[in-house]
Amino acid sequence: MTDGADVTPGDMRAPVVVDLQEYRSQKDPLPITFHRRELDQILRVYGRMVGEGEWRDYALDHLKDRAVFSVFKRSGEMPLFRIEKNPKLASRQGAFSVVNTHGRILKRGHDLAQVLKVFDSVLKLIDK
Repeated sequence: MTDGADVTPGDMRAPVVVDLQEYRSQKDPLPITFHRRELDQILRVYGRMVGEGEWRDYALDHLKDRAVFSVFKRSGEMPLFRIEKNPKLASRQGAFSVVNTHGRILKRGHDLAQVLKVFDSVLKLIDK
C-alpha cells in the first residue's frame, strides 16, 4: 500500500474549472419572477380594488415555470383571480394572463398593462 493516489501516468486528466453560477443554473434553474415594473402595475390595480372593497389579500408565488399573483376576497378561500406570467407562452399567446377561480382565462396577451385592463370593467363578486 502506498499513500499516493491510485492513478496511472496515462490516466492523468487536466483539472476542469467549472463556473459555479453556471453549474447551479443548470442544476436548479431560478424560479420565474415578476420584474419590478410588472409588479408595480399589478399592485396599482390591487390597491385600487382594495380601496373599492373588492379584494382583501394576495399571495405571490414564484414557481419554476411561471410566476403567479393571486388575489383573495378572504384569505381562507380560493383566489378570486390569478395574474400569471408564463415565459414559455411569450412567443405564442403572450406571457401574461388573468385566470378566474374556475380556471377560465379571462384575458391573455404580451403586454401586462393591456391584460390588466380586464379589471377596468365591472368585475364584481356576487354573493348569493
